[in-house]
Amino acid sequence: MAYEVEILPGLEPFAEGELHRRFGGAVEIEPGQEPGERAFRFHGDPYDLLSLRTVVAVYKRLRYDIPRPKALLGHQHLTRLLEEIAGIERLHPPRAFRTFRFSAAGSDSAVFTRLREEVERQTRLRYEPEEADLLLRVRPSPGKDRGWDVLVRLSPRPLATRHWRVCDMPGALNATIAAAMVELTNPAEDDFFLNPMCGSGTLLIERLARLGADLAAGVDADAAALDCARQNIAEAGLGHRIDLLELDATDLEPLPDGVCTAICADLPWGQLVGGQAELEWLYPAALGEWARVAQPGARLVVVTHMIELFEDLLDRLVPLWARVDVIRIFQGGLPPRLYVFERP
Repeated sequence: MAYEVEILPGLEPFAEGELHRRFGGAVEIEPGQEPGERAFRFHGDPYDLLSLRTVVAVYKRLRYDIPRPKALLGHQHLTRLLEEIAGIERLHPPRAFRTFRFSAAGSDSAVFTRLREEVERQTRLRYEPEEADLLLRVRPSPGKDRGWDVLVRLSPRPLATRHWRVCDMPGALNATIAAAMVELTNPAEDDFFLNPMCGSGTLLIERLARLGADLAAGVDADAAALDCARQNIAEAGLGHRIDLLELDATDLEPLPDGVCTAICADLPWGQLVGGQAELEWLYPAALGEWARVAQPGARLVVVTHMIELFEDLLDRLVPLWARVDVIRIFQGGLPPRLYVFERP
């Protein structure tokens, strides 16, 4: 069966890695892909694809050998589409899908009006042009072959919209970015994983969703943030596996020296926390303290939108942290970067 995943541009290697790690030879990734997407063949239960963590959304791909979308109204093609919709509905509890919409050039045309009327008539779904549970993307088939694709999203909401996020905070980290950051720590079951400036708990939850750890701890100086994290962690069923401490990220006493094997942090940025002057002090103070609690060889992965400020700081970090990699991500108007370090 043919599928396609939507990915934040820059995270494609993480999505490919997760597909191969999770499914091995059951996945065949197609060559010649565009940024932000990966098409693949999957020989397995599509329900298993719903647990992917580094992708924004996953779609079943239906390829039609037709010259234009109007042909989708033909009995054979429409029946196939309706059967696929019914199959995707069966992956979820009853009535998980109540509405549908089309995403396509000319989606307000007479052809798509007739098509949505047929889908409404032959299913229990109601058409909603803006926000809907079932998303159907219609586009010309890539390549030189004549034809059209219909991509049917497998989930009522994007996979990046995690079920456990019952409490949100301004600037909360995108969960797929958090999953990629966790992967960059080379997670192991004997980790002492530390998440300073933990906010609503995204990195902590994604770490334990990936693999168990000896210890996982989040710290934040804001009691309201810790309360928000507790709600999300409880909803994820991880309340007994994560310690939350009200501490300043630049002063982690009572944590002893050299105990952490992996540290992940979503660094604050000017539009949300303070201004440039405050961050110029905060960043080096925090990374210096994190070096104190890190074991030799420990990995540090941070995400920041303050690229110029952080780049100016790197020379001062050389004695404390050795840079391993930088990953550029394209997300909205403030594209962040992931920086990967090791403790010498």
